[in-house]
Amino acid sequence: MNIELLVKMANEISAFFASESPPAQAAEDVAQHLRRFWEPRMRRQIIAHVRATGGAGLSELARRGIEALASAEPQPA
Repeated sequence: MNIELLVKMANEISAFFASESPPAQAAEDVAQHLRRFWEPRMRRQIIAHVRATGGAGLSELARRGIEALASAEPQPA
């Protein structure tokens, strides 16, 4: 999938949780949403993007959510 589209989607998800979740919980809510609704290939791509670029194009909340997601996902060999 196109990384620009994944970045856009992650930013939209994080914008939702920024307004709906307490600040301390929002990043974990983003991570949980990605675990539940994104297929593994999409999760691997966005995690790889954060690892390779530091999260270029992602909002701060989206990047923190993806980092939380990455800490629970197995690293590629």
